[in-house]
Amino acid sequence: MRGPTQSIRSKLMLVVLVTTVAALGIVAVALVIYESRAYEQAVARSILTQAQIVGRASAPALVFDDPKAARENLALLRVQPRFQAAAIYRPNGQLFASYGQRDAAGPGMSRSDPGDGYAIEGNEIVVHGRIVEGNDVLGTVFLRSAYALDARLRDYLSILGLVLVASLVLALLLSAALQRAITQPILAVANVARQVMQRRDFSLRVAKTTDDEVGVLVDAFNAMLAEVGRRAEALESSNASLMRESGERREAEEALREADRRKDEFLAILAHELRNPLAPLRNALEILKRRGSDTAVANEARQMMERQLRQMVRLVDDLLDVSRITTGKLALKREVVPLAEVVRSAIDTARPLIDARAHTLGITLPLERVDVDVDATRLAQVFSNLLNNAANYTEPGGRIDVIGSADEHQVTVTIRDNGIGIAPEMIATVFRMFAQADASLERVQGGLGVGLTLARHLVELHGGTIEAKSEGSGRGSEFVVRLPRVASGAASAPKPVASGSAL
Repeated sequence: MRGPTQSIRSKLMLVVLVTTVAALGIVAVALVIYESRAYEQAVARSILTQAQIVGRASAPALVFDDPKAARENLALLRVQPRFQAAAIYRPNGQLFASYGQRDAAGPGMSRSDPGDGYAIEGNEIVVHGRIVEGNDVLGTVFLRSAYALDARLRDYLSILGLVLVASLVLALLLSAALQRAITQPILAVANVARQVMQRRDFSLRVAKTTDDEVGVLVDAFNAMLAEVGRRAEALESSNASLMRESGERREAEEALREADRRKDEFLAILAHELRNPLAPLRNALEILKRRGSDTAVANEARQMMERQLRQMVRLVDDLLDVSRITTGKLALKREVVPLAEVVRSAIDTARPLIDARAHTLGITLPLERVDVDVDATRLAQVFSNLLNNAANYTEPGGRIDVIGSADEHQVTVTIRDNGIGIAPEMIATVFRMFAQADASLERVQGGLGVGLTLARHLVELHGGTIEAKSEGSGRGSEFVVRLPRVASGAASAPKPVASGSAL
């Protein structure tokens, strides 16, 4: 189990305190032991010196057997209250003189020439020393004195306690001052690491303040951040690229599926559209075979065959034109021609279908001559495709309007109908290959769904644009073709032209 989380500052402070206390404790114990031994030896030497002085002073008394003089010498010890008892013994252990009410010698201690030395008895010390005159031992002097080691140690320990407290306070102050030099860079590294984890910002760096091991750590940490940042950027770029490629792949797969679907639909349409004229042609041939002498029937059969052949030729021509454009093999034969001639040619081509479906055709063109640099045949094909499209997708008895206008730089031709319209979701795809607004109607009227695609390509080859507009299903549609104008001039106001009138 993990312990409580502590900051590195607290840990360093704890290390300093524990180390300081341990060191001071060891020093204090050593000093106490040393002081006890030193105090013991100092007291023993001091009292032994006093005993030697008393012994020399009492030597004459021993020589002349004068106990009174010896007692008077011992009585001089009263000036030092620590001496509790004193005695002089002859070499045979007989008491010669004494001072105090207690026995100066310790229990079990020999009175007969024990030599120089001392013994500690609790809080008292007994010192004995020889009294020598020349080479003769005259006797032994014993001094009993208070030892008072406890009081000495209390005083000493009090001083050590003050020193310990002062040392700890000083250690705290010094460690607080010194640890900033150690912990501040480490805390800076920890702070930057925390921000990097929270913000995922690998551009952050730790400021380097020292050149020691901590400085090396800061350099290594900054280098690691730089490397991680580079790898993170590379990974993000790779992920973005993979996601983009994945999206493009999905779009490509969807486009391929859509193209495959449209191809299947186109093949079905192509088979249907090519088969439709074949049945009438076969029937007409059969009629001619059986009733070749009937002129009226033969003429009717030939007309039917011509119509169906024209339909097949139109279908094949559209396919060939789209193929030429997509392969870049369609060449325009451009010349400067009046816009009105191109529109007239397109209307003449589309007129049979418009009349067959009983549509009303309105024409509005500028009064002045407007020239365009175009391939007249191809541009007329664009307008006729748009007119055929409008006629096919407008219920019989509808209205189709052709509106032309011009300004200084471009001409605009708008073909508008009140037919089935275009759904909003079909506006963006209406110019795609094989796109059809209403498959069921298309099947009735015929067509491969390439007319608008062909029109867009031809307009773009002329440097113009084509745009489809509709307010929605059932609200008609509008196709706007814009082309560059050859010569600048003031655009005249459009003039309505009667439906079906020549241009």
